[in-house]
Amino acid sequence: MNKQAGRRDIARTISLLWRQPETPSGRRGPKPALSTDSVVDAAIEVADANPMTPLSMRMIGDHLGRTAMSLYTYIPGKDELLDLMYDRVHAELPPIADTGDWRMALSDWAAALFALHTRHPWTLDVSLARPVLGPHEQAGLESLLSILYSTGLDAPIIRRSVSMIFHFIRGSARTLAEIRSASTIGDSESHWWAESSAALADAAPDFADDFPHTMQLGREAPPVPGGDFYLERETEESFTQGLQILLDGIESRIRKHS
Repeated sequence: MNKQAGRRDIARTISLLWRQPETPSGRRGPKPALSTDSVVDAAIEVADANPMTPLSMRMIGDHLGRTAMSLYTYIPGKDELLDLMYDRVHAELPPIADTGDWRMALSDWAAALFALHTRHPWTLDVSLARPVLGPHEQAGLESLLSILYSTGLDAPIIRRSVSMIFHFIRGSARTLAEIRSASTIGDSESHWWAESSAALADAAPDFADDFPHTMQLGREAPPVPGGDFYLERETEESFTQGLQILLDGIESRIRKHS
């Protein structure tokens, strides 16, 4: 289920996103038991450790040894918390070196974002329809735009390229997350495919005649190595090769533009 950013108090959420990092006040007296940052960090740890379970304030409170209600002193609600979590993990995106090679820079940027989403699959529940608009998310977008503007492409093509790149990365990461999720609740990949193929052969004996191109691809494509994690490896390889195809398309636009 996708979560739309800014569904409640937009001004309050953006103020939290862009607040200065919390530091000790220097005043004497007991330190606060928690802080906004510590609640966000704990929520990320809980979400990463429980990818199959919807995040709740109670889970975060248990992780911190606090009640769920006590967290609302620091965070208005779960929607705002997810925005803060989403922006926080985008700080993990490394700076992209300016080597003068836009293609290599874009490949590195895309690989870093793909890795971020696979480390934190819950980020895929935050919809792109309304961005979070936090500083770290914006820094990632700025890096991408700096690479694309260096190609000399005009703004309309850059805008469409940004959309295409984000959808490709998130779609690939979502597929990988779904494969990993399926492997934790059922049979192994090899066993599932073997059983499903046998059942399909019995139920649809004319499958090869009805779907000749599907069969042709199965015969002609390089064989996929077996094992319990071969679909994960195939998805990662599809991301790598698919990204190069996408970059080929951008490069063809650059040639037309120059």
